[in-house]
Amino acid sequence: MTAAATSTVEAAYRRCEDITRSRAANFAYGIRLLPPAKRRALSAIYATARRIDDIGDGGLPPDEKLDRLAETRAALHRLPADGDGDPVLTALGHAAARMPIPLAAFDELIDGCAADVTGRRYATFDELVWYCRCVAGSIGRLSLGVFGTVEPARAAPLADALGVALQLTNILRDLVEDRADGRIYLPAEDLDRFGCTLERRGAGFADPPGRLSELVRFEAARAARWYDTGLRLLPLLDRRSAACTAAMAGIYRRLLARIASDPLAVTRSRVSLPGREKAWVAARALVGRSA
Repeated sequence: MTAAATSTVEAAYRRCEDITRSRAANFAYGIRLLPPAKRRALSAIYATARRIDDIGDGGLPPDEKLDRLAETRAALHRLPADGDGDPVLTALGHAAARMPIPLAAFDELIDGCAADVTGRRYATFDELVWYCRCVAGSIGRLSLGVFGTVEPARAAPLADALGVALQLTNILRDLVEDRADGRIYLPAEDLDRFGCTLERRGAGFADPPGRLSELVRFEAARAARWYDTGLRLLPLLDRRSAACTAAMAGIYRRLLARIASDPLAVTRSRVSLPGREKAWVAARALVGRSA
């Protein structure tokens, strides 16, 4: 690689790391624990995923969002050979040429984002799992390509399961915010089971608090079981990669525990952890202790 090409790639990675630091509130705590090459590659994955999410969550009309997603899909299909002069794609292409990153998983992320754009809702939990695998399980499998493992066939479904757990946690945390945007992710069968509609009333929901609490606890228990499965990935990773994964998962598990202990908290404010607590979780992960 020429000096100019090396400079371009280095600048591309710096751009991805800047995006990750500024936009990844929880993801960044785990990524700091990786060695430089893996940290840069994972930043490129995050920056690409962030771009896709921003298209889906942006203010363009739905048809234009779908067009932008299709253009992004086509650009990703040209990797790793052609980054189109785009720093994010340049960094991702460079990483994918050196690590077994399954770039096809971005197709699933785009499919999930397109489902958001078209306002898809989910009748059953199996349908919701499809969505979670698209938007978060895909990131787990992409990350696994960076981490590496001696048992990829065993590790991939566990990385996928951990992604499902993280996304279920996000869905519960963002229940009010998503509903304000016209999105309902919880399965219709579960809403019917607990007698809830998630119709809005003021800043919260019109559902009886007791029923809503039961619904949220039920979904939180489900998410906890996905964590139990997904965290069996850790012994299949090297120490630093396991620490990165454990830190990210640990932060979200603590969020889930808070939601389960006070289900109506999600209707009052956005449930989050203070920075010092996230740093504590990451430090424990680095020394191999559960959060």
